[in-house]
Amino acid sequence: MKVLMLAAGRSKRMKPVEDKNFLQFMGRPLIEWQLTQLWQAGFQKIVLVGGKHNLEQLRELDDRMPMEIDVIEQENLEEGMSGAVLAAADLIGDEPCLVVSSNDVVDEKAFELMKKSIDENDSAEDPDDVYLLAKKVEEYFPGGYLKLDNEGFVSGVVEKPEPGTEPSDLVNLVVHYFRKPADFVAKLREVKSKKDDLYEVAVDAMIDDSAKIRAIEYAGYWQPVKFPWHVHQIFLHFFDTEKTQQQIHADADVSDKAIIDGPVIIDEGARVMAGATVKGPCYIGRKSIVATNALVRDSNVGANCVIGFSTEVARSHLGDNVWTHSNYIGDSVIGNDVSFGAGTVTGNLRLDEGLIGMNIGDQKVSTGTNKWGLVTGDHIRVGINNSFMPGRKIGSGSYVGAGLVIAEDIPEKSFVRGEIKLKISENKGTFSEEMRELMRKKL
Repeated sequence: MKVLMLAAGRSKRMKPVEDKNFLQFMGRPLIEWQLTQLWQAGFQKIVLVGGKHNLEQLRELDDRMPMEIDVIEQENLEEGMSGAVLAAADLIGDEPCLVVSSNDVVDEKAFELMKKSIDENDSAEDPDDVYLLAKKVEEYFPGGYLKLDNEGFVSGVVEKPEPGTEPSDLVNLVVHYFRKPADFVAKLREVKSKKDDLYEVAVDAMIDDSAKIRAIEYAGYWQPVKFPWHVHQIFLHFFDTEKTQQQIHADADVSDKAIIDGPVIIDEGARVMAGATVKGPCYIGRKSIVATNALVRDSNVGANCVIGFSTEVARSHLGDNVWTHSNYIGDSVIGNDVSFGAGTVTGNLRLDEGLIGMNIGDQKVSTGTNKWGLVTGDHIRVGINNSFMPGRKIGSGSYVGAGLVIAEDIPEKSFVRGEIKLKISENKGTFSEEMRELMRKKL
């Protein structure tokens, strides 16, 4: 049986993150974590559907992963999931197939549950045609919901119903088993829709043709990778999955005058200098440096980074080659090859301590938290003494000059600078040495 993994999306809601499939978690890209889980659950043949923007990266996975991997291009990304399945139709054929999305992070138990259900179905006298993995939710989620009939079979998929009108509390996760995928492909080619829901319409069409579609209820971890503020949650999940305690590589250089507190991974060639503190859960990537007086806590730091003197990194995700010096980076997602000048800080708390919003496309979307900082793309330089207001973004390839308060998003390939006009006049003020001495005694 083949697994069809959909990985062609352009991560529009994650911008300026370029491709969420290749966000690094503890030195491994997201998609590699997911492929490993499939392998451990017993799935050994993978078809990856990518786009022109990530085909080469996807092909490189074949050399690193133990399973058999084929890569196919989805040329028109506007066709969404339906276009991805159609692009891979010839590779799938009519062999039973599991369709999964790279946009949903589940734990290994989800794939084990599907594998067990599929194996039992194969031996049944009257096998079901389709399995849809379903997650029971307590709060509204803007996704597809499953409608069930009296016998427990799926009688419909309702995509993004209005809150309060959901047909059930079961959300449709994109972990779908098709016993005869050619039947589904045929429906995809037949159905029409003015919305981006051809995939769901085709499933409904199979139901109309009396296909037996069953919901497989799953109670484990699930996190859709929709927005940048989901990144840290996923890091914590993977960290917990590994049941990590302290792991310091034999080739890492950790000063005996540094503080390593709690579950911390320090990778090969990394350096933690005297007076630095690393507080877990935390990952310090290959050849990265945590300098004197620096504090890194609850964060993922990529390879070849410099967490410079007196820098604090808190609850943040840093890509590779991020350089800092006397900075504060809190609740942020920082891309690759990003440099912060001394004194630059990321604001992550509103004065009124309210929920922080972020511009996603042409909409303002609430992060659902009162702690959220900066999101950047790649190849960015930020000058000294800049302050970024909560929930701001910097597009890839941008430079930011010195001494600015940034209260709006910066598009990609921008050069941002401001003018500070000085008014110089005669100084008529004096200071008292006696007052200074009095203040000193109070210290």
